[in-house]
Amino acid sequence: MPDTAITGPTTPSTDPEAYAALHADATALLEGWQPTSPESATARDRTLALLAAGPVAMSRQHRPGHLTASALVLDATGSRVLLCLHGKFGRWVQLGGHCEPVDQTLVAAALREATEESGIAGLRIDPVPIDVDVHEVRCQGGSLHHDVRFAVLAPPAAVEQVSDEAEALGWFPADELPEPLAGGTVQLVAPALAALRRSPLRLAP
Repeated sequence: MPDTAITGPTTPSTDPEAYAALHADATALLEGWQPTSPESATARDRTLALLAAGPVAMSRQHRPGHLTASALVLDATGSRVLLCLHGKFGRWVQLGGHCEPVDQTLVAAALREATEESGIAGLRIDPVPIDVDVHEVRCQGGSLHHDVRFAVLAPPAAVEQVSDEAEALGWFPADELPEPLAGGTVQLVAPALAALRRSPLRLAP
């Protein structure tokens, strides 16, 4: 079941060392992260084990699995979430996708993906993950996405623009998510709202 939108350039780097900085950031971030659920703790441990393979674990070329970054975008009031009806999967899902060599941190990767897929400028992101999830995808003929998820806040009066990857974008009340919904998306709402309540001033570009 797809839980991350897959986007990125058509010619990703095949040099693992291109991801060295991102790999170091991901390892440090997850080693210091307090999981938000028992399931995310298990996924975090699996992801740290994957990262032991080195920078190649950040690249979609790594068939055993690779890291992705995604974001649950909240509106300025924190009452609605922005979801994407993905063109390939036919399900509503949070915004996100593959890491790229230009990304120096997972936070930067998640913010880049959210900006590209929403078309909204001025998004702000909480640098503390709200979830980690491991799921199967048909990427590279079959692989695992180790998806690190973040809460993102949209500016007031934000207007979304549908990207080539999506059939539609939509704002939905946090307690009334659409169907069909990707399996791992609903679990992001509670920790995203908690992040917003905990430290709204930490949300930064």
